[in-house]
Amino acid sequence: MLVIVAPGQGAQSPGFLVPWLEDPTFATRLGWLSTVADIDLAEHGSVSDAETIRATQIAQPLLVATALVASLELFPHPADAFGRIGAVAGHSVGELAAAAGARAITAEQAMVLVRERGQAMARASAVTPTGMTAVLGGDRDEVLAVLERHGLTPANDNGPGQIVAAGTLDQLAALAGDPPVKARLIPLSVAGAFHTEHMAPAVGHVAGLATAVSVHDPRIPIISNADGHVLHEGREVLRRIVAQISSPVRWDLCLDTMADLGVTGILEMPPAGTLTGIAKRALKGVETFALKTPDQLDDARAFVDKHGEGSLINTTPTWRMVVSPAKGTFHLTEEARATLALNAGAEIGGVSSLRDRIPVTAVHGGQVVEWLVEDGDLVSPGQPLVRLHPDGVE
Repeated sequence: MLVIVAPGQGAQSPGFLVPWLEDPTFATRLGWLSTVADIDLAEHGSVSDAETIRATQIAQPLLVATALVASLELFPHPADAFGRIGAVAGHSVGELAAAAGARAITAEQAMVLVRERGQAMARASAVTPTGMTAVLGGDRDEVLAVLERHGLTPANDNGPGQIVAAGTLDQLAALAGDPPVKARLIPLSVAGAFHTEHMAPAVGHVAGLATAVSVHDPRIPIISNADGHVLHEGREVLRRIVAQISSPVRWDLCLDTMADLGVTGILEMPPAGTLTGIAKRALKGVETFALKTPDQLDDARAFVDKHGEGSLINTTPTWRMVVSPAKGTFHLTEEARATLALNAGAEIGGVSSLRDRIPVTAVHGGQVVEWLVEDGDLVSPGQPLVRLHPDGVE
């Protein structure tokens, strides 16, 4: 099982695109996305200094474009990727790259959204002096309690011993004077308190634009930042991308889902290193590959050959599959059990875990071809539950 991941803001460094731009095809493709985003990505990825590319409105388009163009270097024929990648995920803004790579949205739509996202978040950051601090180590429950005491949000939960606190500069100063026991604090060089209520104005702006975006169901399952659920419906993917601007990133739950899926290899798109580093600590025994420079492409393809087994989603189905969003026990509703046809949006049941119950709906509806699980069965993330024949399809 192969999972491809795309990094978030902070992964960029001065000059990281220099070796990639030596390839004329890469440079041309990046130029196209630069035109769409109305920003000179080649300049910022090659000659701009650290302070310049730290700016939200520059860093975010730069990261998304890099991941998308590099994916075409890794998979010159995208259909090859659809048949071999088990799932994709992106940390924070990287989720836009993941959605475009899975073909839920186009690369051009992703670039317009990330341009507007970055600019809107920069404007929101200017309203109140805010920031973020990484809290490394310490007891998880105690760390969360201390953050709550200071009014801070755990904006990124990246796995064991890695939580990022976000809030006003006064709140972060109070945390520095009263840190959790055995925890180390590292102030982050970011423009504001991302993934908190301070970003609410940016959510409204991007949400308005998103209503005009045409989406498709992803050809590869997408693991959501919000809760680690496996997504297979395009409109839900876009809704969550918008909502995560002001909501915490639960990368820890994404890692849990990767483990539940049986991941054996994780490949991180450039500028790589952050997410594979986290995976090495959190998912023992899972191989990782950080794609940083183009001279690694042959080795990266060999890594794909070793771990790629095929997507959970058929790329050209004449029927639709409803899959489980998470691990748990599936319970079928009486209404769904008694019918041979499901209306679009009908709830077919729910997946119950120790944390909660997640409703499962037949987003598109259709004729029931076969149930693939029974009431009370244990299910895994992405496991097919029912196969439907879409209404109006011969």
